[in-house]
Formats: sequence, structure tokens, C-alpha cells
Amino acid sequence: MMDEKMEKDEVQYDEEHLRTLLLNEDTDAFRDEFFELHAYDQAQFYEKVGPDIRQIIYQYLSPKEMSNVFEALELDDEHYEAFIDEMDPMYAAEMISKMYADDAVDLLNELDQDKISHFLKMMDKKAAEDIRGLLFYEEYTAGSIMTTEYVAIPENSTVRSAMTIMRNAAPEAETIYYIFVVNDDNHLVGVISLRDLIIATEDTFIHDIMNERVVSVRVTDDQEDVAQVMKDYNFLAVPVVNSKDEMLGIITVDDIIDVIDEEASEDYSKLAGVADMDTFDSNPFTAAKKRLPWLVVLLLLGMLTANLVDIFTGTLEKVALLAAFIPLIGGTSGNSGTQALAVAVRGIATGDSENESRIKLLIREALTGVIMGLVCGIVAFSIVYFWKGQILLGVLVGVAIACSICVATIAGSFIPLLMHKMKIDPAVASGPFITTLNDITSILIYLGIATLFIDKLM
Repeated sequence: MMDEKMEKDEVQYDEEHLRTLLLNEDTDAFRDEFFELHAYDQAQFYEKVGPDIRQIIYQYLSPKEMSNVFEALELDDEHYEAFIDEMDPMYAAEMISKMYADDAVDLLNELDQDKISHFLKMMDKKAAEDIRGLLFYEEYTAGSIMTTEYVAIPENSTVRSAMTIMRNAAPEAETIYYIFVVNDDNHLVGVISLRDLIIATEDTFIHDIMNERVVSVRVTDDQEDVAQVMKDYNFLAVPVVNSKDEMLGIITVDDIIDVIDEEASEDYSKLAGVADMDTFDSNPFTAAKKRLPWLVVLLLLGMLTANLVDIFTGTLEKVALLAAFIPLIGGTSGNSGTQALAVAVRGIATGDSENESRIKLLIREALTGVIMGLVCGIVAFSIVYFWKGQILLGVLVGVAIACSICVATIAGSFIPLLMHKMKIDPAVASGPFITTLNDITSILIYLGIATLFIDKLM
């Protein structure tokens, strides 16, 4: 029974059948089957078919119906413009005007300024004004991802009148699970859940049953901070206010999921030393353009490592065996630094590091580095001693690894915290950067100690 259910779930729709209905110009049958699909499946079908099939879809679906499909699309930013260019300009303008304002703004932000102005002129006045208002806000702020389609009711209204307001506003609202309460000056003063509104008696005043402790975000807040608020309070939506606490809009959980996905992808890109995560269909020149800047920087830093080795050429000529352990020491310290970096960046991203003193955090990481360094140092000493039979060489390698790991762990934690304090994205302290930095320090420690005891090593 379970196998049958899984097999059924894997086939969400018959793509070829839908294509056939379109090609046979069977409008009613296509619309019946298409609208039985989930919005995600509708978007997937639209994305998969070619331009010729999509032209037929534009004839069969109204701009309003097409707006629902577009809101469910999950595309790379550069692909939206290609789909918009396929449409008749008037059809595209009306479709965008029927989308939720925040989704419409996200779409328009992928177009050039001339196209944005052109589409806004063709829209109805009310939709154009709402969209222009959101386009004003800086990208990656709460204002840029909020929507103005929400339900707000006056604090002095009764439950009966509030239900009437909600019925009228609900068709256009993005969510009705939270109803926000405002005063005569449009200041946010409370919130009430749909459940509480339904079970209250009709003559009850809203100000008597609303929750006055409202968590809100400023329109200028960073979208990452908004995501953290939504995560902490498990909200489905959060109100957005200006500096005067006037209600401007709401941010819904679906937009926050997109923000989290976007920020995670961006942080991963930076940790990997890539300016922006490559898409699988990026051409080689675009991919190289994104990766080369960090690669060139790391190449220059690598030259410092080569220069350090050159400085200690005399030491290596006297005891050539020392060179065999350079990759071991550099790699081990680089790995420990990257581990500490990952922990620190994640702590900053989740807000955990804000709940702990930075001094305590660094002390904890330093002690962690000492413990790991001692263990790895003892292991390295044992291997070198039994392998080469030289106790002093074993001690040298063990001490160098212990010191390098300790320094790398502290650096991997301290650098992201310092960057965060300086309002710089800590993810730019990428893995390759930390690894290269640790290569330099580990070689300096290893060959520096070796030079001091070179006479005893010979």
C-alpha cells in the first residue's frame, strides 16, 4: 500500500497529455486539467515547455490566472526577463499588476529601468502606485520584501464590523491568519488571530480582545534580521512599520523562506571563495568572471607562502626531510581553522553568538584549539618518531602542529567576529582565505622552530 502511494506521489501530472491538449486547441479540457494541478506543478509545466507552447498558454490563461503561475515559479533571476519578453507587453503589464505587490516588485527588479517604467505606465493606477511605493525601498531591507495586501481593522470596531471588513479584504490579502489592529492615525496598536476573531461574540469591541504586545519590524531593517524575528517567534507573518509606528505592510513566511535560501546560498558562495553561486547553465566566461577575483587574491597570498619557504631555504637545505612535513602541518592547521570559521559564521547567522560574550567565545575556542593541538601533536610525534626514528624531529613536528592548530582555531573564530563587529559580512572570511592564511602562519611556526634548533636536527 505504501509503495502504491509513493508511486502515485511521484507522478504529479501528465506533461505530455497537457501538451497534446494545447496542440489540439482543446481549450476547455486543458483549463480543467491545468487548474486541478497544484500551483507548483502548474509553474513546473509552464517552465518546462518551449516558447511555442507557452504562446498558446498565454492565449488560454487570463493575466490574473497567469500571475498565479508566475508567483509559484522558482527560477534564477536572469530567466524571468526572458519569459516576460515572450509576452505581449499589455498582457505582461496586466499580469504583473495582478500579482501580490511584493512578488511584482521582485519580478520588476530583474528588469531594466526602461522596461519597469514602460510596464508601470500600462498598469491601472492603484496597482502602479502600490508597486512604485515598494520599489522605493532599498534592496535586502524589510521594505523590499513586504506586501501591502493585508487585513487591518480599526481598534474601536466591533467583531461584527471586523468580520465584514475581513470578508471584503480577504480575496486580495496575502494572508488572513493574523488581523492587525490600527488606530485612527494608522498606528499599529494590536493584533488578533483569525481564531480569536471567529470565537468572539459579535458585539465585542476589538480593543477588548486584541493582543497589545505586537512584535513588528522596521521598514529599514535588514531582511536577515527579519528572518531571525520570524524564526524566533514562529510567525506566519510579521507587520512592518515606519519610525512613527505607522503600519506599512506585512512580510509573510513564504518570503522569509526565500530570504533564508538566498542568504544561505550567498554565504556558501563566499565560504567557497566565489563571488556568487554559479548556476548550472552559466556559460564558462560568466562562471570564470565570478570565480577569478577571489582566485587571484588567493594566488597573491599563496605567493607569500612561497616567499616564506624561500626565506627558510637554508634550513631546508641542511635538513631536507623538514620539507616532507610542510603539507601535513599546513593542511591540518587549515582544516582546524575552517572548522572554527564554520562554527563562528553559523553562530553569527543564527544569532547564537549574540547570546554569548565574545571574550568567552574566543576563550572557549582557544581551549578547544589547545586540546585539539595537543592530541594531534602527540599523534604526529608518535608517527614521526616510529617512522623516522628521530625523537627531536618528532617533537618539532608535534609542537608545530599543536601551535598551528591553536593559532588557526583562534583566527578562524576571531576574524568572522571582528568582521561582524565592523559591519562586514563574516562569510567573506572564506574557507580558502582562512586556509591560505593558516598556511602562512603554520610554515612560519614550523620552519621558525626548526631554524632555532637546526644544529640539533643535523
